[in-house]
Amino acid sequence: MLTEERRQKILDLLEQHKIVKSQDLVTLLDASESTIRRDLQELENEGFLERIHGGAKKEQLLGFEQAMSEKTLKNVQEKQQIARLSADLIEPDDVIYLDAGSTTLEMIPFLQGKNVTVVTNSVKHAANLVDLQIPTIILGGQVKLSTNAVLGSSSVEQLSAFHFNKAFMGMNGAHLVQGFTTPDPEEAALKRIAMRQSEEAFVLIDQTKFNKLSFTSVAPLAAATIVTERCPLEFVADYRDLTTIKEAIQ
Repeated sequence: MLTEERRQKILDLLEQHKIVKSQDLVTLLDASESTIRRDLQELENEGFLERIHGGAKKEQLLGFEQAMSEKTLKNVQEKQQIARLSADLIEPDDVIYLDAGSTTLEMIPFLQGKNVTVVTNSVKHAANLVDLQIPTIILGGQVKLSTNAVLGSSSVEQLSAFHFNKAFMGMNGAHLVQGFTTPDPEEAALKRIAMRQSEEAFVLIDQTKFNKLSFTSVAPLAAATIVTERCPLEFVADYRDLTTIKEAIQ
């Protein structure tokens, strides 16, 4: 079966069932696991679907956001590579902002032993930081149950009074025209303030989030350095024209 024919069948199955399992595709299309994995990656890069643990689903709507429990299962190795590189950017005595998100969560083990103070808007992040005896301030407000992020007017007011050496931000997409985006306007407002209050801002995204667009714009690409495992080759020149990119894989 030709590559294009096989990928069209994958899209047809997604249209029928909304979600497909990788093992089912291996059987139905008589293809190897590596071939199916490559097909799903390419189709995700082109915006046709979203990979999930064990398979794929139809590309999400602009305003849709996965729960934290789902996010933590995706692209774990890539997120750990990004997290390690991000932690290496921290200097002794830095005060940092650690945004809610599955990639920033992966940073926490790499912070152990560093002389750093962390402010976060994530209940999960705060609990993990405290477990490692890392000095932590958690913003107050209403907890968004799907992402564990603290939001609302009180968190905005509190965050606006703080200043950081560095902010490490999660995002749902980095778009050449619309910049950094996220589905939730309340989360976007908090992210925007954290980046503004920081001497340096870093956005942590894996390669699947390049050229992706969500409902709410947070900031232009020039507002932060992108930390990624690798920027896709077809995008790297255009993105480097607009911002700095740090890649874990050289």
